[in-house]
Amino acid sequence: MFTRRTFLAGSAASIAAGSALAQTAPVAPLQLDVSPEATNPYGITLPPDMEGDYVIPEKYRAQIVPIQAGIPAGQIHIVPQNYHLYYTLPDNVAIRYGVAVGQEGLGWSGSASIQRKVEWPSWRPTDEMIERNPAAYEQYADGMPGGPTNPLGARALYFFQGDRDTAIRIHGTTQPSSIGSSASNGCFRMYNSHVIDLYQRVPLGTAAFAY
Repeated sequence: MFTRRTFLAGSAASIAAGSALAQTAPVAPLQLDVSPEATNPYGITLPPDMEGDYVIPEKYRAQIVPIQAGIPAGQIHIVPQNYHLYYTLPDNVAIRYGVAVGQEGLGWSGSASIQRKVEWPSWRPTDEMIERNPAAYEQYADGMPGGPTNPLGARALYFFQGDRDTAIRIHGTTQPSSIGSSASNGCFRMYNSHVIDLYQRVPLGTAAFAY
């Protein structure tokens, strides 16, 4: 099993033999100090720097960044401590997006696969959310249809472990200013324009890792 340390700190410790993740685990740090103008080998069109009327902070704009050689293309890697999500591409680069992550005590880490994708998803708070904060969530116990006011935003990608839905999603948001903070109940929020971009790139079965 690999950890954020192997992804960011360049640990040379070996990965346990036989681990299911040993075939895909990054073994050295991402390089995060190259401007997006410096590397875009495919001329990829990225989402704009505005989310409606909201100016996206430079740190959380979609960018092409170089990553350590050897990390397979077509994977999602989320680094909650930096509020960034990476979708890896060939030739040792990735698209880096800003995200919001779980509040203290509600963060999620591990490995999963994307087994469901939904446009304008409906939403129901989990029983745990209702129990934690009935004033905020009990009114939605019967669910809320998808649409511009839905907290899941424009798109959702669902994390599964085997056949089990983990209840963790990558999804859009109605609160763009929350990106770059620990604000969610465990899911990973993105700007709607960013999650639409990611949704179009990610096929079902894509491996996802959060550290």
